[in-house]
Amino acid sequence: MAEEVPCLKARLAEKDKEIVALKNQLAQLEKDNMSLLELHDKVTILAPLKSKTALSSEDIMRYSRQLLLPDLGVKGQINLSKTSVLVVGCGGLGCPLAQYLSAAGIGRLGLLDYDEVELSNLHRQVLHGERSQGQSKALSAASAVRRLNSTVECIPYQLQLTSENALQLIQQYDIVADCSDNVPTRYLVNDACVLTGTPLVSASALRMEGQLSVYNYRGGPCYRCLYPVPPPAETVTNCSDGGVLGVVPGIMGCFQALEVLKIASGRGSSCSQQLVMFDAQDTRFRSIKLRPKQAGCAVCGENPTVTQLVDYETFCGSAATDKCRRLTLLSKDQRISVQDYKSIVDDEISHLLLDVRPLVEVDICHLPFSLNIPLSCLEKGSEHIQLLKERVTQLKQQMAGDCQPTVYVICKMGNDSQKAVHVLEKMSGSEMDNITVKDIIGGLMAWAKKIDPTFPQY
Repeated sequence: MAEEVPCLKARLAEKDKEIVALKNQLAQLEKDNMSLLELHDKVTILAPLKSKTALSSEDIMRYSRQLLLPDLGVKGQINLSKTSVLVVGCGGLGCPLAQYLSAAGIGRLGLLDYDEVELSNLHRQVLHGERSQGQSKALSAASAVRRLNSTVECIPYQLQLTSENALQLIQQYDIVADCSDNVPTRYLVNDACVLTGTPLVSASALRMEGQLSVYNYRGGPCYRCLYPVPPPAETVTNCSDGGVLGVVPGIMGCFQALEVLKIASGRGSSCSQQLVMFDAQDTRFRSIKLRPKQAGCAVCGENPTVTQLVDYETFCGSAATDKCRRLTLLSKDQRISVQDYKSIVDDEISHLLLDVRPLVEVDICHLPFSLNIPLSCLEKGSEHIQLLKERVTQLKQQMAGDCQPTVYVICKMGNDSQKAVHVLEKMSGSEMDNITVKDIIGGLMAWAKKIDPTFPQY
């Protein structure tokens, strides 16, 4: 027994050290959270960057490999240290962009994002880690940037960019990088940059493709010059809907960093009237020449009609978020909640459950009693329609008396299922007569959240 005492004391001392370390970590997190609370929904007026006329010995060592470049040199590096950049969105594009800007020695880096880190972000948003889940993306990215280069002034903004705060925020930065994933924010950032005279480096990534351009730079066009009217909301797909290979936004974020650094160093960008397109499937880049600045543009033209920021969600007909969009295409009597549908399943009421997601999503997860026919097949009237009609005929034969058979339609979020209801209601043929068609509100993700927490979410 006496021999165990020293061992136990040693273990106790180790535990005491762990407790002290955890307390210090907690204190730092609470300090960071207080800083975020001060920044939340408030734009702080920043002091001008300190003017640097020479590089220190540490600067020369840190940036030595890029200082050797004739295209950059000491003058270009000093220009970088005098430049401030606002990154709008700390996701798949913003993470590599912020990482390389800070590594290169940009003077001030503003990191703006209203969202929190989720597990589904980690395959592409490489500044965040597993321990960052639930934490502000702005704070998480800022912490990673500070670990990389403490000499860069890094300012996180845990807020959503709006018509009320955009001008005050953007006018404090020399360059803006749009890394958002929704149309309203793209128009908002563009208009704010035009009104403040700020160059805008914009990129996007979806599935296996990426695009990049520079707007409002040296007499070049702005985003509205090229896209004066926003696309219909139902035609817009984001990463939450369409997916993306993580490395693709990584590549496009690096290209954004390249153009920002070229502008900041004084070299200038060649993308102000070019659209750079990346095809990851064929590993191919191509560049398309864009039309020049338009005299009739609503915001940067000769007689602008947009002289102040507007309600961009109303203008675009969609929400300023990168989450899956929620459509409402059907009346209440054409829809059913997942709770009500669960009661139908439990009561063993005869019906047909039609899953209209693409096969790639069905392979991820599905309800075992569902019939899969993708919406695209329903719209095209493919051979799958005959299978649907056969199943409906079987359902009618199972139904007793005058009961009307019901087809319930499900998808991921309850958007495509509503479109499918319209298609089915217009479908002709005796097999499809006298049936009721309803969609399940919220789709399989609502089923996972409200009915079966073990069902996979994606």
